[in-house]
Amino acid sequence: MGKFYADSKRPSRSSRAKYGFILFVTMLLATWLPLAARQIQPFCLKRPYSFPFSKSNPKHFPKSRKCPLWSSSLSLCLDTIHNRSNKNPTKKSTISTSAVRSFSAAKSTFSEQLPSRMSDNPLLTDFNFPPFDSIQADHVRPGIGALLNQLEGELEELEKTVEPTWPKLVEPLEKIIDRINVVWGAVNHLKSVKDTSELRSAIQEMQPEKVAFDLKLSQSKPIYNAFKAIQESRDWSSLSDARKRIVETSIRDAVLNGIALEDGKRDQFNKIEKELAKLSQKFEENVLDATKNFEKVITDKNDIEGLPASALGLGAQTAITKGHQNATAEDGPWVITLDAPSFTAVMQHARNRTLREEVYRAYVTRASRGDLDNTPIIDQILKLRLEKAKLLGYNNYGEVSMATKMATIEKALELLEKIQSASWDPAVQDMEDLKQFSKSQRTLEADDLNHWDVGFWSERLRESKYEINEEELRPYFSLPKVMDGLFNLAKMLFGINIEDADGLAPVWNNDVQFYRVNDSSGTAIAYFYFDPYSRPSEKRGGAWMNEVVSRSRVLSRDGVSPRLPVAHMVCNQMPPVGNKPSLMTFREVETVFHEFGHALQHMLTKQDEGLVAGIRNIEWDAVELPSQFMENWCYHRDTLMSIAKHYETEEGLPEDIYKKLLAARTFHAGSLSLRQLRFATVDLELHTKYVPGGSESIYDVDRRISERTQVLPPLLDDRFLCSFFHIFAGGYEAGYYSYTWAEVLSADAFSAFEDVGLHDEKAVKETGHRFRETILALGGGKAPLEVFVEFRGREPSPEALLRHSGLLPVTASA
Repeated sequence: MGKFYADSKRPSRSSRAKYGFILFVTMLLATWLPLAARQIQPFCLKRPYSFPFSKSNPKHFPKSRKCPLWSSSLSLCLDTIHNRSNKNPTKKSTISTSAVRSFSAAKSTFSEQLPSRMSDNPLLTDFNFPPFDSIQADHVRPGIGALLNQLEGELEELEKTVEPTWPKLVEPLEKIIDRINVVWGAVNHLKSVKDTSELRSAIQEMQPEKVAFDLKLSQSKPIYNAFKAIQESRDWSSLSDARKRIVETSIRDAVLNGIALEDGKRDQFNKIEKELAKLSQKFEENVLDATKNFEKVITDKNDIEGLPASALGLGAQTAITKGHQNATAEDGPWVITLDAPSFTAVMQHARNRTLREEVYRAYVTRASRGDLDNTPIIDQILKLRLEKAKLLGYNNYGEVSMATKMATIEKALELLEKIQSASWDPAVQDMEDLKQFSKSQRTLEADDLNHWDVGFWSERLRESKYEINEEELRPYFSLPKVMDGLFNLAKMLFGINIEDADGLAPVWNNDVQFYRVNDSSGTAIAYFYFDPYSRPSEKRGGAWMNEVVSRSRVLSRDGVSPRLPVAHMVCNQMPPVGNKPSLMTFREVETVFHEFGHALQHMLTKQDEGLVAGIRNIEWDAVELPSQFMENWCYHRDTLMSIAKHYETEEGLPEDIYKKLLAARTFHAGSLSLRQLRFATVDLELHTKYVPGGSESIYDVDRRISERTQVLPPLLDDRFLCSFFHIFAGGYEAGYYSYTWAEVLSADAFSAFEDVGLHDEKAVKETGHRFRETILALGGGKAPLEVFVEFRGREPSPEALLRHSGLLPVTASA
């Protein structure tokens, strides 16, 4: 989740300022019970993550936790201990030799079955952690090819010997699924964080074979029949909830994967699936290339007036990488890009209106021209999705998507309509406030505010109203302090200890940090990578969390204890400049907390059934709960004060600034909710009513939707759909609404801590333990509504969300 991106920035709860849900209360209360009966799909990022036999499996890795477009970022093998001396010569790994020996025990025989010429391919070694430092583009074709051949043989053997029992069906199936997902995931992860044309080409060449294998697996009649036999057996009632969920979702998803189609229609279905995978990958690559291709070299100081020192430092640093060796923050030249830190700084702070307009137009027209034009790709994707839906017996692709979610199309639209009704008037007032404020500043554009003016004047108004300047707050939020505070919070809430484990696992860049997660006794229970900084030349934008490997009893390394989960978190914040550490905006702090929430659900699972462990098999409209929940702690006084320390003086954040941050939490809530409403409504419209090749173009649809979702209509040449990664390459098709759906759950979950008293550490720890044992521990082995009720003691209520949004009506007595 959510995996967004070059354009997929995750939204931060405060910055989006909470949706206007006044009228949503009645809708939610009236519909939650019927929704509870609909257990549906999962995934994590590209859907609550599942497996190839499941419809919820993304057609390409990484299964990244995508985060909404209004994200703050938008503004934004243990055979060798990896040498990290270039990163920090004084840093020592805290992992003991015995831990390394223990973790590397129990080698498999896979590499022994390979031809000798292939045995040195890092993709085919029996690694504990992917050899990210060794994998090269020329390993992909032979490595993936050999692996697929091996697994196809194992699948054929399974089909011959399968029996409707756990050891004879699910366990061997999980091993096949896991092997391809881990290796394919490692390769595609590298494409997201260390992109090269050679790696792209290799993945493109092997992708049809990978999709063909997934289809063969998902359409296996012997496996499907064995699952059905388990469901119909006498032992069904004695199965655990987790095992029942595996069987039920496997049967359902096999049908959605075309297993019931006749041979001719199945061939057509498979052809569509292969083409969709190819198109989605090309869409993503075009967005990345279009983002990389824009650069604005500035040599005149007057042109960058207003940009904060951090942005000037980044601009000079970028200039140096582009060949301007003598560039400095003070004298330039400076290079402006469309990468989140640079783009956002310009839109919020550049006084040069011409520069703002140029950068804004470039941003909203990315991947819409020439060889990188995503318009025909979008048309073809929508056409193929509709054909796929018709083959499966559905009226539109939206119905296919909702078959694996808690909501229905009707209830999702009802939710969005309530948001629109509650948010329109406040958004109109937001725009009027901007006009009046800009007039008071005697600006020439006051009577003609345009899109490239809104961000700039919103920031000026926010500074004036709350006396908060995000750039001036950066020195209080250095990355090391933020991570220390985040880890201390996790220790207090969930009883875990996180320690530096640099050197234990190979990494793809020297800036990547590796951590070990221990329980209260010091025993390792998980690991994760953290890649914090923007690298626009090779790394896609946005923020996301991905699974590397999941917890699994079947894939135990020693035959006794389950394999431990491993995750990676990726952000795109400003890197260190000179001697300064990475200094973060408050929104970037929220982003890190958000992605860490996803990682916690993956890492703290106690579910040993690998196919439903952690983030796997969780209905998509519920999977954002832990991430959005963690954002709330950014406003908890003790937590915020623990991370807000001036990087030079160690001075704490002044109390009055903290109070202003709280007050500013709902600034422009109406405008921000309408922005998100536009994305979600266009998504549903394109996947339910739009007719590819009909009288309306995709841009006609967007403009029609924008008439009732945008106070300031989009530009005629606005082509944001061409970079809407979420729905055309990220797994959120007909599902973007789920960010809102899940926020009801997350706000109500946090209110459990408010109910016991946030200053009562004992009560907070007890509530945190309960949260860990339910929301974080149970994974996809139980329906999310049941899990929520187990934690909260009742069904969800939107009251907390309304209160956090500042939109809950205040009674006269109050």
